[in-house]
Amino acid sequence: MSQTEDVRRTPSSHIRVTAAILGNALEFYDFTVYAAFAVWLAKAFFPTDNPSVSLLLTVATFGVGFVARPLGGILIGAYADRFGRRPAMTLTIWLMAVGSGMIGLLPTYADIGVLAPVLLVFARLLQGFSTGGEMGPATTYLLESAPAHRRFFFGSWQLASQNIGSVISGLVGLLLAALITPGATDSWGWRVPFLLGILIAPIGYYIRRNLDETMDAEQAHGNIGKVLSEVLIGHWQKILLCILVVSGATITQYFFIYTTTYAINTLHYSQGWSMAANLATGVSGVVFSLVGGVLADRFGVKRIALVPRLIVALLLYPVLQVVVTSGSPPVLVIAMAALMAIHAVCSSASISLIPLIFPAAVRTSGLSIAYALGVTIFGGTAQIVFTWIITATGDKLSWIWYIVAMSVVNFLATAAIRIPDTQDHKPGTTTQTAILADA
Repeated sequence: MSQTEDVRRTPSSHIRVTAAILGNALEFYDFTVYAAFAVWLAKAFFPTDNPSVSLLLTVATFGVGFVARPLGGILIGAYADRFGRRPAMTLTIWLMAVGSGMIGLLPTYADIGVLAPVLLVFARLLQGFSTGGEMGPATTYLLESAPAHRRFFFGSWQLASQNIGSVISGLVGLLLAALITPGATDSWGWRVPFLLGILIAPIGYYIRRNLDETMDAEQAHGNIGKVLSEVLIGHWQKILLCILVVSGATITQYFFIYTTTYAINTLHYSQGWSMAANLATGVSGVVFSLVGGVLADRFGVKRIALVPRLIVALLLYPVLQVVVTSGSPPVLVIAMAALMAIHAVCSSASISLIPLIFPAAVRTSGLSIAYALGVTIFGGTAQIVFTWIITATGDKLSWIWYIVAMSVVNFLATAAIRIPDTQDHKPGTTTQTAILADA
């Protein structure tokens, strides 16, 4: 029995996976809380006479964080394939905490002028590098720690843990709305979520330092350069296809992250209702990401990655039309939670689908690079595009067509992926070839 097989079958594997997803949730809390508090960051770091321009500059800085993602994905992904998943996940925890702490402690534009937004950009680059390197090792660890018959359920915790981060940021936002005045939020309250994010360093290090390694050392390359050479030269076609799979999923995910900004700035709802919508989508995302994993184990990962994506594309515009015309905050909350449920089902399956087409020796690198580039190109520009389309057209629904179009791209790219039948759970299967084994 190999070391990897032994790790998968030990009773404590669930504890190790829990440690991995908690760390991942804390990582994505720090990254998504920026989007939830974009309106207040705009006032603190980009004050102008035009609130729309201030907001556009702030979401542009949010996008800057994505610029560093590919570099983080490439370097930390290769590091994980060479030295192991555990040390890579520990490294990203410390990097994200530093970036979050910087944002929480930075002087504002009123205090130090143009240096304030420059330092904010640097903090976002650090967060982006860390998050780019987090996803691949964490997802690979989840899949490699799982029993064969529950592999996609374990993998679905990747997206679920991202939404746990959104839930935490939503709870913090609601708490601030309830405990302090809007003026206090403008003055100092917006710093609290970022300062809380500093906690990810000691907590994340503690829960990850005792994880067992799942990488088979015999399969590892001799150095990071060989890892990158194999994945970039030998598997570039797969990376391109996976980028297209990621495109529609990440744009739709950031559609939900944009909910708070959209509710406050475009629909003119209160901070409390806006944060409630953010919280509802996060809870829905956690639950239905796991549902997607269970369904993928039962009916096949590719089928579950495809069918709900098509449903999302068909429902987005009519559902948002109801939200806008109703003028009702509760309708917004319910609609966003329902759309997130469908999106989470197919997205959790998509994340687990991507590693299936890469061999173990470059699995983390392939997933990290494809995901980081896809999120950078499409997720990193999403909020800028959303804000620009709404501002340019004056139509509160015009931006939805962009999400619909990219959902179709996701559907077509996912349909083009070919995986062996033995690697995709089918109804009635009682045994399964190790789906993450080398081809």
